Amino acid sequence: MSLVLTDLRLTYPDGDRVLTALDGVSLEVAAGQLVAVVGPSGSGKSSLLAVAATLLRPDAGRVLVDGVDTGGLSAAQRARLRLEKVGIVFQQPNLLASLTAVEQLLAAHHMRGGSVRRQRRAAAELLAAVGLDGKQHRRPHQLSGGERQRVNIARALSGRPAVLLVDEPTAALDHDRGAQIVELLAEVTRQHQVATVMVTHDTEHLDQVDEVVEMRDGRLSALSGRR
Repeated sequence: MSLVLTDLRLTYPDGDRVLTALDGVSLEVAAGQLVAVVGPSGSGKSSLLAVAATLLRPDAGRVLVDGVDTGGLSAAQRARLRLEKVGIVFQQPNLLASLTAVEQLLAAHHMRGGSVRRQRRAAAELLAAVGLDGKQHRRPHQLSGGERQRVNIARALSGRPAVLLVDEPTAALDHDRGAQIVELLAEVTRQHQVATVMVTHDTEHLDQVDEVVEMRDGRLSALSGRR
């Protein structure tokens, strides 16, 4: 399994109380599998992604990313793990306004310490693979919302991660563009053999996913298997 979350518990102080964000959460996602996490606001979905991405340490439980037990890693080691093994697709693409689509990917590659010159062709090919052939030299303001989200997905995949974590990818899109983005995520999950977890409030576009799980009050339960 590329991502293994075991018996996670995460709490936050909330005035005089303690808020439990994750309560005994376990989840396994294999390479090439797309799992959707649904549930109401405040149920713990964002906390689950943050812990899976090693951005937050759980109070208890284990997080394994591509076979690496992250529990004993330092902050610097976790940051390196994220660069090398975890791709994150944020709800808002957060693209740099001055950079073209291909330069967005090259900037991410530069952060990983690689040779940008050798990656230019690979970045262009990845953009073409997500449906942006011929648009690699356009800047964010020249792209539609759906196209910016495609750049966001390509950027997350540019480091060849083992795990892809996706936060509400359709939130700012209309119905048709939202369906296209979920279909694209399903395609790249299988083509790139990444373990993908997609948090979404949108239950209309789940026919492309392999498994749906529901988060309520910090607890996770399976809803359906798709394959």
